[in-house]
Amino acid sequence: MPTADKIPGELRVLLNHIYEFQKGVRNLILYTMPFKYKDFALARLISQGIDYTIQSVDDTKFNLYFGRKECIEAIKFMTVKPLNLLTPEEDFMLGTMLGYNICMQCERFCDRKQKAS
Repeated sequence: MPTADKIPGELRVLLNHIYEFQKGVRNLILYTMPFKYKDFALARLISQGIDYTIQSVDDTKFNLYFGRKECIEAIKFMTVKPLNLLTPEEDFMLGTMLGYNICMQCERFCDRKQKAS
């Protein structure tokens, strides 16, 4: 593996997310990353025994979800469409599962519901 100063930023962020998960800081992580790092990312998660699922975003990047098994199982039901097509309820649930600020999630949910009506 390259020295720390040669590891691309995208992989440093990934490694930090893995560290946070292993230390119990978060139960679920969503990280959008370039496809060119997919093999590295999946190999690292597999070697650490971390559950994951992926969702293509476009031709160059994908969403990598990883974390607790029960969270990943729930995410698999939600990743059948692009994130921008989630209902306000699905968006709220995803944000909450990812540990985003609950008050901000409530505001976002209300905004999205008002725009939809």
